[in-house]
Amino acid sequence: MSQSQPARTNKPATVLFASLIGTTIEFFDFYIYATAAVLVFPKLFFPAADPAAATLQSLATFAIAFFARPVGSAVFGHFGDRVGRKATLVAALLTMGLSTVVIGLLPTYATIGTWAPALLALCRFGQGLGLGGEWGGAVLLATENAPPGKRAWYGMFPQLGAPIGFFLSGGIFLLLTEVQTDAEFFAYGWRIPFLASALLVIVGLYVRLKIHETPDFQKVLEKNERVKVPVVTVVRDHGRMLVLGTLIALATFVLFYLMTVFALSWGTTALQFSRKDFLIQQLFAVLFFGLTIPVAAVWADRHGRARTLIWVSVAIAIFGLALAPLFGSGSSSQVTVFLALGLGLMGLTYGPLGTILSELFPAEVRYTGASLTFNLAGILGASLAPYIATWLATHYGLQYVGYYLSGAALISLVALLLARPTLPAAA
Repeated sequence: MSQSQPARTNKPATVLFASLIGTTIEFFDFYIYATAAVLVFPKLFFPAADPAAATLQSLATFAIAFFARPVGSAVFGHFGDRVGRKATLVAALLTMGLSTVVIGLLPTYATIGTWAPALLALCRFGQGLGLGGEWGGAVLLATENAPPGKRAWYGMFPQLGAPIGFFLSGGIFLLLTEVQTDAEFFAYGWRIPFLASALLVIVGLYVRLKIHETPDFQKVLEKNERVKVPVVTVVRDHGRMLVLGTLIALATFVLFYLMTVFALSWGTTALQFSRKDFLIQQLFAVLFFGLTIPVAAVWADRHGRARTLIWVSVAIAIFGLALAPLFGSGSSSQVTVFLALGLGLMGLTYGPLGTILSELFPAEVRYTGASLTFNLAGILGASLAPYIATWLATHYGLQYVGYYLSGAALISLVALLLARPTLPAAA
C-alpha cells in the first residue's frame, strides 16, 4: 500500500452521507415499484378481466426482485471482497438505477400484450440484482470506517435510507394524486417517479466516486487475505452464520412488507380507504420508522446488538397478536396507531441489523456474507409476504396474518439466542 493511500482516508461526514444517499436512492426505487405494484401495474400491465388475479400477478412480479437479490449478493459480493467496496457500490447503484428508469419507459399491456408483464418482470429482476449488491456495501462502508464504540451508530446511517426512501416514494405518489386526475395518473403520471430516479442516481454516483476504500479492506489487501471465490468460502466455512443471519433478519422483512405493501393493498380494498388517505397515514407512520432507527443504534452500542434485537423480537411477536384488532377495525385512528406502532418497531429492529449481520463474518468475505444473509432473508421474509398475507386474510381472517408475523419474530428470536455467544457484546 503506497504512502498516498493511508489506512483511514475517508472523512466521517463523507462516509455517512455516501452510505445514506446510496441506500436512500436504492430504497426509493424499490418502494416506488412496491407502491405501483398495488396501485398501477394490476390495471396497466395485466389482463383486466379479473382484478383480483391481476393484483396477485402484480405482487408476484414484486417478489421477483427478492429472488434476484441473493444473485446480486453473490455477484457484487464477489467483486466487493475481491476488487473493493467503492467500485462495487458504483456498479450496484447503476444497475438499480437503470432498471428503474426503464420501467418508467415500458409500454403497457394494451400496447404490446404479454410482452408488457415480461419486460416488467425483467426490469424488476434488475432492481433486485442492484439492491442485492448495494445494501451490504453501504453497511460496510459505514461500519468499516466506524471508530471504537460507534459501530452500530455508523451502521444505522445506511439503514436510514429505508424510511427516507419510503417517505420520498410515498410523498411523490401522494403529490401526483393531488395534482392529477385518475385518468392523467394512469396515462402518464405513474411514470414520473421512475424517470425522476435518474436525477437521484446522478447525485449518488457523484458522492460515491469521491470516497476511498475502507480501512478494513485496505488491511485485507496489505495482508493478501483475499479469497478466490468469496461465496464458496462463506457457504463452506461460515454456513452456520449464514443460516443464523438469514433467520435473524426474517422478522424484520416480514414486518416491513406487511406494514407497507400488504397494508396498502388491504387498506385500499377490503377496508375501503382512499389511496390518498392511506398514503397520508403511511407517511405519518414512517416518521416513527425513521426516529426509532437511531434510538436502537444508541442502545445497541451501549448494551449490545444481540440483546437489543432479542427484546425487539419479543415486542414484534406481541404486536402480531394485536394486528387484527387494530388494523381490522377499519377505524382511521386505530389504523394510524397500528401503522405507527408497526413501523416504530421496524426502526428498532432495522437500526442495528446491518451492524449485527456484518459482525457475523470476517473482513475478507464480509461483503458477500452480510449481503447474502440480508437478501436470503428477503426471499424468506419479504418476497411472498404480501401474497401470503393477502391469501391468509382472504381465507382465514386478519388474525392469521398476525400469527404469521408472530411466528417470524419467534424464529428470529431463536436465531439471535443461538448466534449471541459469537457476537461482540457492545463494541
